[in-house]
Amino acid sequence: MLLCAFFFHRDAFAAAPPPVPNPDRIVFKPLSFTPPRAERLTLHNGLVLYILPNHELPLVKITALVRTGSMYDPLEKEGLAELTGQVMRTGGFEGMTGSALDEALESMAANLTMSTHRDSGALSLSVLRKDRDKGLELFSRVLMKPLFEAEKLTLAKDLRIEDLRRIADNPQKLAFREFGRLLHEGSPRGRLFTASSLKRIQRDDLVACHQQFYHPGNVILSISGDITRDEAEALANRYFGSWRPSEKRNEILPLPQPRAGKFFIRTTDLTQSIVIFGWPAPAKKDGRSFPFEIADFIVGSGGFRSRIFQEIRTKRGLAYSAGSFYTAKSDYGIFGAYTQTKSDSTVEVISLLRGIIAAIGKRPLTEKELETTKNSITNSFIFSFTSTDKIAMQQAMLEYEDLPEDYLITYCNNINNVNIKDVTTVAETHLDPEKAIVLIVGNDAVHKEVSALFPGIKKIESP
Repeated sequence: MLLCAFFFHRDAFAAAPPPVPNPDRIVFKPLSFTPPRAERLTLHNGLVLYILPNHELPLVKITALVRTGSMYDPLEKEGLAELTGQVMRTGGFEGMTGSALDEALESMAANLTMSTHRDSGALSLSVLRKDRDKGLELFSRVLMKPLFEAEKLTLAKDLRIEDLRRIADNPQKLAFREFGRLLHEGSPRGRLFTASSLKRIQRDDLVACHQQFYHPGNVILSISGDITRDEAEALANRYFGSWRPSEKRNEILPLPQPRAGKFFIRTTDLTQSIVIFGWPAPAKKDGRSFPFEIADFIVGSGGFRSRIFQEIRTKRGLAYSAGSFYTAKSDYGIFGAYTQTKSDSTVEVISLLRGIIAAIGKRPLTEKELETTKNSITNSFIFSFTSTDKIAMQQAMLEYEDLPEDYLITYCNNINNVNIKDVTTVAETHLDPEKAIVLIVGNDAVHKEVSALFPGIKKIESP
């Protein structure tokens, strides 16, 4: 009994565990990170290769980055670039149908994907090392000699038309689709496909698009994983060495010239509204992109701590989702701030967004706020390099976007060199609420209320 009492009293008076430190006050050594460098080679036909070996896993990843995209679609045939990429992947090639290709890939547990965006296209293959020769043979034939089976083209068109028909069921998707058109006004980048433009596209159009954009001088190839530099070069010469170069060069397109304005898309029986404010923003080549990236993080892309999230969602509970985004290309950029709110709070949210955006250029940041933002951006930067194929692709993208070779190496220093004045200056210069493009998606009642606030509002019909 006495022994039990002894242990009881000893435990009762034992030292309490040390308090958990405040994570905001923990001091770390300065972050230092230099990504590995992929080796750059050029084949005799002009095809550029980026090679980065990594023998940790028996996998090889090949990506062809193509200078194509929907911004090159012919007038009244919008959607051509996307259909070309999609049916390249599904429509087989000379000597093999699309269904047979799927079976061959499945037998190797290989993954072959194709994506086409506004200003780029990418064909990617992930394959086991033991199957790399067979996988690369299939990959090269899809890239160089697609068959574009007619039935696969018909299926692809039908699916895209059905997606378009249903877009009004997803107000957020509808809003951002229209927002992209408005922010890219004045350039072919702003044209959107319609059911009519898709129906006009025939197989011959896909063949012509492939001939125009898919050739060695328009492609950058990334090879990474369980492969040596010499093996990668030999395989590239074997499967792509006979690919004929072309004298064709991509057209230089005018840059977007969006006009400030207020726009409204009405949808029926909608209990929520989507509100988006947008502006042109600094290009990635522009040194102002670094302070602008910090401004974006503080305004909305920084998650729970961002001003939009704190003011609109945390303090007032007015938004289902809220934030901002900054998309910087080599020669232009766009910025958007958005909220999704209930219909009754639409006007209040518009007023709050305007105030938050205006304040970033007028209300001085604190040194703590700036330092926290820099740390968050530079720490997350490392996660852009979590795999060998990502590292190789990042460096291939530098060439694709005509950026300096040391852009990635100097990125963290450029972020850390930004001061408070730099951030407020770019915000004042680029984020004037009176010059914003404001897009609202809502119901009839919201339309009436917003029209009273913005007498000159323009109505846009859903596609």
